[in-house]
Amino acid sequence: MPQMSPLLWLNLYAFFFLTFMLFVVMSYFTFTPKMKEQEGLKYETHQMNWKW
Repeated sequence: MPQMSPLLWLNLYAFFFLTFMLFVVMSYFTFTPKMKEQEGLKYETHQMNWKW
């Protein structure tokens, strides 16, 4: 069985690396984050009457 020359290994590595990078970039740009619905500013304020 013939062995692959180093140049062919480099081509194979470049092919898989570019395929992987293409997959990563496409996954990054096709991800749509779900936005939370803003329920308004509902801060509860407690009135404290200090009696010294």
